Amino acid sequence: MTKLNPGDKAPDFRLSDQDENDVNLADYKGRKLLLYFYPKADTPGCTKQACNVRDAREELADLGVDVVGISPDAPAKQKKFNDKHGLGFSLLSDQDNAIAKAYGAWGEKSMYGKKYEGIIRSSLLIDEDGKVVDTWYKVSPKDTVNKALKKLEEA
Repeated sequence: MTKLNPGDKAPDFRLSDQDENDVNLADYKGRKLLLYFYPKADTPGCTKQACNVRDAREELADLGVDVVGISPDAPAKQKKFNDKHGLGFSLLSDQDNAIAKAYGAWGEKSMYGKKYEGIIRSSLLIDEDGKVVDTWYKVSPKDTVNKALKKLEEA
């Protein structure tokens, strides 16, 4: 797995959101973006992470930061997840995991001693010009927002 580092150009993407609208990285030019990858919509950890992001959206917006979540779930499942929890931000469908791989959020995991490939819960802060400010691989669901806010305070 190739991880991105601060200063790297963020890989472009074009994915469908929960409403089946095309969303791409260029849509956020001129604003910061908190981009996070999660394994599966409406599971306990992913719900905690998404709700933490939802609850911080106003604070992030005040700092000029938009938020996008990406998982392998189909747009219909993303929509159900969004509606159930009132998330209110774009959830993108990366069903072939190509974007997760490009961002270093796909790799070997293990559970109960079995190794398998899957989404590595990750978040990245991207600047107004599409450059990576910071990355957090294997981030805890509760730390996605905290780590981004701490980095924004340092800037």
